[in-house]
Amino acid sequence: MAVEELLREAGADAAGALWRLTGTERQLDANVVRLRPGAAVAAHVETDLDVLVLGLAGRGTLRCAGVEHALEPGALRLLPRGAERAVAAGAEGVAYLTVHRRRPGLTVRPRP
Repeated sequence: MAVEELLREAGADAAGALWRLTGTERQLDANVVRLRPGAAVAAHVETDLDVLVLGLAGRGTLRCAGVEHALEPGALRLLPRGAERAVAAGAEGVAYLTVHRRRPGLTVRPRP
């Protein structure tokens, strides 16, 4: 599906994860995320996973390890694990793709 079609079908007010990879045998997770104008993902640290981010539509700011980067169509950034990151949408909102290794499912292990 084309990005423009995905965003159009989701509707102008839809925000959050608009699309996700599915299937139980995959090794990757990927999401298309849209933030409404002025919305933000608060600063946080991902301790386990590197995340690749690709700007798809709109404009925003991606902050990683204290450095701000433009998040716009075609902008590609690697967010290394352990680095603090945050996203802020601009006046028109922003849509972006995230890709990272799939987290293993929860497992029950015996006590050490």
